[in-house]
Amino acid sequence: MSNSFKKLFELRGELEYKQKITLTVLGGVILVLVWFLMAEVLAKTVVTQSESIKISSLKEENKLYYENDSTLVANYDKLEILSQEELNQYGLIKNKVYPLLPSPIKVIKAFPELNKDDDVIGNTFFSIKLNVLGYLLAILVAIPIGFLLGLVPLFRGLFSRIIDSYRFIPLTAVTGIFIMWLGLGSEMKVFFLAFGIIVYLIPVVVQRIDEVQKVYLNTVFTLGASTWQTIKTVYIPYVLSKLIDDIRVLTAISWTYITIVEMLNKGGGIGELIWTAKRQSRIDKAFAILIIIVIIGILQDRLFVMIDKIFFPFKHVNKTNKH
Repeated sequence: MSNSFKKLFELRGELEYKQKITLTVLGGVILVLVWFLMAEVLAKTVVTQSESIKISSLKEENKLYYENDSTLVANYDKLEILSQEELNQYGLIKNKVYPLLPSPIKVIKAFPELNKDDDVIGNTFFSIKLNVLGYLLAILVAIPIGFLLGLVPLFRGLFSRIIDSYRFIPLTAVTGIFIMWLGLGSEMKVFFLAFGIIVYLIPVVVQRIDEVQKVYLNTVFTLGASTWQTIKTVYIPYVLSKLIDDIRVLTAISWTYITIVEMLNKGGGIGELIWTAKRQSRIDKAFAILIIIVIIGILQDRLFVMIDKIFFPFKHVNKTNKH
């Protein structure tokens, strides 16, 4: 057994760059194959009308009739075992449907339809705009409050435990409150998203401040730094360098919140498209929209990594040397 193969099973072993790419592609192929097989296993064959039916030609056990002169009723259990030739005599066809899990092929075919009928590109950019605005507002609010709670014992004693408890508020339950305050427009959606991020981000800022090592503080104290100089040269660089990773993780949660509020009214966005697909029983469209969200999330993640490398290059020195 080669050393490179053994490394794949080492505890906390590190993969080479080429191995990461190869395994990522292979993992994706495996997941798609599993998805395809599961969709086929869960698929059902149903009988549907293809043209005018000659009711008089049907056998009694397969009798079809029109309820209220409009709704077609049939003994489908018996019809499904008939051959296609027999079905053709009655103007019927067999179709495969995917009620629980759509086939990957069906999902791919749903993309052009989403683009043509649902303006998926415009709705996607609308959701991205709300997400960005909500994030900017959350960061502008959470970082100053977090520093205040983390650095000043008075404020930490007064408010830290109270703000920590906000994390247990079910955000879906407060949507009604935000609607009463701000209506159903985009402004409400931005503030709701910002609130959902703030309740998690403030405690994280406080935690990052607590993680600052004493050796750095002792060094600047020895050099005679003032309180503001200590904050500027130690706390701010350290906390922000760690906080960008926390913000990157929270971007995944933000898409959950934004789809929740977009389902509340017809104001546009990906959430509304998911709700529309659900009402139409178009599970293939819903999966296609979820894939779009995943792709956006991956691109956002890479963007945060690029920003991290630009503003905090010291974090990536060792990683670069390894490659």
